[in-house]
Amino acid sequence: MKKKTVKIVFTGGNGRFGNVLKKIKTKYKVYFPSRNQLDITNFKKTENYVKKIKPKFLIHAAALSRPMEIHDKNIIKSIDTNIIGTSNIVKICSKLKIKLIYFSTNYVYQGIKGNYLETDPVLPVNNYAWSKLGGEASVQLYKNSLILRLCMTDYPFTHKKAIKGAKSSFIFNKFVSSMIPILIKEKGILVYGSDLQATKFHDEVVYSKRNALIVGSEDKGIRRLTRENCDELIKIDMSDNMDSLNASVSTGILLFEISRQNKIKSN
Repeated sequence: MKKKTVKIVFTGGNGRFGNVLKKIKTKYKVYFPSRNQLDITNFKKTENYVKKIKPKFLIHAAALSRPMEIHDKNIIKSIDTNIIGTSNIVKICSKLKIKLIYFSTNYVYQGIKGNYLETDPVLPVNNYAWSKLGGEASVQLYKNSLILRLCMTDYPFTHKKAIKGAKSSFIFNKFVSSMIPILIKEKGILVYGSDLQATKFHDEVVYSKRNALIVGSEDKGIRRLTRENCDELIKIDMSDNMDSLNASVSTGILLFEISRQNKIKSN
C-alpha cells in the first residue's frame, strides 16, 4: 500500500518566510496560500480552505508585521490579523485535530538580558510584539501546538545585547541556507564544502556522481552550521602568497575537477 504524502499548509505563503521555503525541495506536500486564497481574518473561508486540503500540519506565519508603525497607527488591523486571525487558526486546528506550529517573535522579550529561555518572563518591546504575544495566548490553549519565537529582522541585528557572544546576527533565509545540506541528503546527494580548514585538496577526493557543492564568500567562507553538515570538506591548493581565491574562480576550478572525474567514470 502506497504511503500517503504528508500535507502541510503554510499561511502567509507570499511573505518572507514563505518565499524562502518555497525554494526548498521536500518530501512533503506543502501549500503556500496567498492572502487572497486564505484570509485568516475570515474564519469561514479559512476553515473551508483547510478542510479542502486536510493537512496534518499547519504552520502559521501569516501576520501583520511591517512597517512597525502600523501597529501604533492602526491597532484594529493589528488586533484583527495577529490576535483574532491567529485565534481563528487555533480554533480550526483544534476542530480538525491538526498539529499547529506558530511563528512568533523574539520581540516579546525586552532584549537586554541575553540568551533568553522559554521560561523567562516576557516584556514586549512594541505593539507588534504585543500583538504576537496575544496570538501566543490563544495558541497556548491548544495542546497540540508549538510556538517558535523567531528572529527575523534587519541586518545587522540592532539589539546587540539580546544575544551574548554572537559575532553577528542573521535573517531567516541565511539560516535556511545552512539547513539545505540536511534537506538534500534525503535525496542521497553528497555535499562537498569548499573551506580553508579542510584537510584534503580538491583533486584528492573521489566525488560522488550525485553531489552538491557549497562555496562560501572570499572573506568568511561558509558558515559553521553549513560546514558541519557537509559530508566532506575540500580546499584548493594555492601558493603561499595567496590567502584565497575569488568565489567564482574557486567554483570554476572545483566544477572542472568534478566534471573531469565524471567523464573518466563514464568512459
